[in-house]
Amino acid sequence: MNSGRPETMENLPALYTIFQGEVAMVTDYGAFIKIPGCRKQGLVHRTHMSSCRVDKPSEIVDVGDKVWVKLIGREKKNDRIKVSLSMKVVNQGTGKDLDPNNVIIEQEERRRRSFQDYTGQKITLEAVLNTTCKKCGCKGHFAKDCFMQPGGTRYSLIPDEEEEKEETKSAEFEKPDPLRNSSRKRKKVSSFLKTTY
Repeated sequence: MNSGRPETMENLPALYTIFQGEVAMVTDYGAFIKIPGCRKQGLVHRTHMSSCRVDKPSEIVDVGDKVWVKLIGREKKNDRIKVSLSMKVVNQGTGKDLDPNNVIIEQEERRRRSFQDYTGQKITLEAVLNTTCKKCGCKGHFAKDCFMQPGGTRYSLIPDEEEEKEETKSAEFEKPDPLRNSSRKRKKVSSFLKTTY
């Protein structure tokens, strides 16, 4: 289908453009949509067809259907242009943008990148809990996860119930109570006397 010259991105719609396209082909992993005004087709991956889980794209669209899509990605690899489209961020009845600030798209891209294999870099929960934030100085989170505004409220971890119990026990041992200690001794002596006689 290539006419011998490399494909260019010039005649493609701009990133995050919404348009109505026709379904050219449906596969197990998504649907290819004809982009109006150029020969290129874009892929709506099944994860971008609906906000609900889609196992079979053929249950959502058929060849020849007109669908509203948003161009969410385009990249050139080995003289081939790959165009990524999304149906779920566009109202299929009106063509209205349901994600005008591209928040959903950015979150999914970040999530997709974070699912790459980082098995060699395991972080244990304890390591995160013992981390001190460089931004606010509190424990339990990284600076990139801190939401404290300058001069705002400081947040830190709430101690576990077990930690609180240990703290109260240690506080009790620090304050000697002569009455309590003498009553314990009497109990021990009386129980010793009961067992020996």
